[in-house]
Amino acid sequence: MDALFGNEFMNLTSVDEMQNRSTIRVIPLTGASTPQSSTSAASLCSHVTEESTSVSDGCVDTDILSSTESSESPSSRSFWPSIFHVPQFIYDAELKLKQGNVAYRENGTLLIPDPKLKSNILEGLVQEIVRYKVYVTDKQFNMIGEALISKHPCLTEKGSLTGYAGWKASLKNKLAIYRTHLRKLGCREVMINSLKHKPEGKTSPAFGIKRPRRSEVNYCPPYPTGESDASLERVRVELLSGVKKRNNREVVKMKMEKTFAYRRYEVVRDTPMIKDFQARWPALFETSEINAEFKRITTVPLQSRFFSQLDVLSDKLLKLFEKRGRQIGKQLQSILAHMTQNEDTDVRWECVIKGLCMYLNEDPENLVRVHGWR
Repeated sequence: MDALFGNEFMNLTSVDEMQNRSTIRVIPLTGASTPQSSTSAASLCSHVTEESTSVSDGCVDTDILSSTESSESPSSRSFWPSIFHVPQFIYDAELKLKQGNVAYRENGTLLIPDPKLKSNILEGLVQEIVRYKVYVTDKQFNMIGEALISKHPCLTEKGSLTGYAGWKASLKNKLAIYRTHLRKLGCREVMINSLKHKPEGKTSPAFGIKRPRRSEVNYCPPYPTGESDASLERVRVELLSGVKKRNNREVVKMKMEKTFAYRRYEVVRDTPMIKDFQARWPALFETSEINAEFKRITTVPLQSRFFSQLDVLSDKLLKLFEKRGRQIGKQLQSILAHMTQNEDTDVRWECVIKGLCMYLNEDPENLVRVHGWR
């Protein structure tokens, strides 16, 4: 990721071109590549892995994305797109829509879909939606409706203020029916909101619906194939002793990855207190596992994303610090002077964060508090 080009990923011709604390993406070559190219790609991955493992536990800044990591992901979900893309429908539905769009452009004739066509459209939209989430907000339904009539203007509804109000209502009903189908199949993200999981005396279907927040992609993923509550509980118990052993990081990492779905189900279902949760999952409170868990839930690397965004905003923050006057301004000037005397990236990040605390009239020493977890 090159800061000079808007933090866009650029191709590297040599590993020596990588800067300190940079974010890289390793993309393995396909099987159609030559053996020499495959070998060079493998050596590059090996070299990067060796360098990344040599970094201390407290600061892991290299984000390596590979096909192996993607295939082992606990869920295939991804972030809700900024622009919803209407999927390709079945052949006969696309043929009818193509004819309808031609007629609309020629003489403005709107298409009144028959029941089969409407069902195919709704089914295709639902299948595209569940790639991201099963609980959709009203704003996101509006985004889907706008995308639908934008791609297929012949489906615009006459007499509707938005042009898609009917499609929006039908899609809501279709998605609700599909969630019922998923619940019968054992989808935990939907089962968690069934009536038998509601508190006693509050069995309204609309009470306390648990749904992912904006950044939560893998909210309540399914268990790994062949695993159950009993088998994953045994792995959790093994972790209690495994975390105390020396040179056992890889085993702990593997077991934490394996029990991710079990742990998330516990968090979503029971919402435990931090003290109780730490007693059950002590390995999660290690720096490396906090970073790994954050990425499992959001699919975004925590430290590298934070520091990359801090680099983007640093210049604007420094300009704000320079304009601040009075006592706080003097304190900020001393921090800026220390930063100019040292070109180390860590020092720059530390000074910017401390300066932001002072700018907001907060004590930098209280930025991080340890609540006796250890």
